[in-house]
Amino acid sequence: MTKTTRRNLLITGAAAMATPTLLRAQDQSGLARRNASSFVSQDWRDHFPTLGVATIVCDTRSRALHFWSADGSDYRVFPTSVPKTDELTRRGYTKVVRKRVGPTWTPTANMRARDPSLPAFMEAGPDNPLGTHAMYLGWPAYLIHGTHDTRKIGRRSSSGCIGLFNEQIAQLFEITPVGTQVRLI
Repeated sequence: MTKTTRRNLLITGAAAMATPTLLRAQDQSGLARRNASSFVSQDWRDHFPTLGVATIVCDTRSRALHFWSADGSDYRVFPTSVPKTDELTRRGYTKVVRKRVGPTWTPTANMRARDPSLPAFMEAGPDNPLGTHAMYLGWPAYLIHGTHDTRKIGRRSSSGCIGLFNEQIAQLFEITPVGTQVRLI
């Protein structure tokens, strides 16, 4: 029986914190594998011929957004919310066409038809479903944005957009240039 000491607790805690990073490491066999968070490993070369100004791959099945900088030195993975249904899910290639801090929200006609209680317009703020930052894609009404409702992350909960925790969309917003190539799979 191991005696519980402060030292043992610190060592165990440090090992537990390092585990997700170690599990996220690229599988050398080239086969996709899942880490402890169920994210599927992605390689940008499976989706694009070059990294361009930056690259984002949104994996709706594992509910993760993968980001690579232009030189490949910065790779990040973020948990996301994804569209509620396959009918709402747009897949394919696009790019980030503009970015906005404190986005306003105008639900589409289809969104209001599905839920008549939605407002016609909402100013930026704590009740706005787009959160603190939004990156608009080349497809009309499709965004990568934050959310104040943290229960949505990791779930099929959006009307087509990819949602991130507000703290994480702020990080992604800062490092993502307009023109970043995006693929939703």
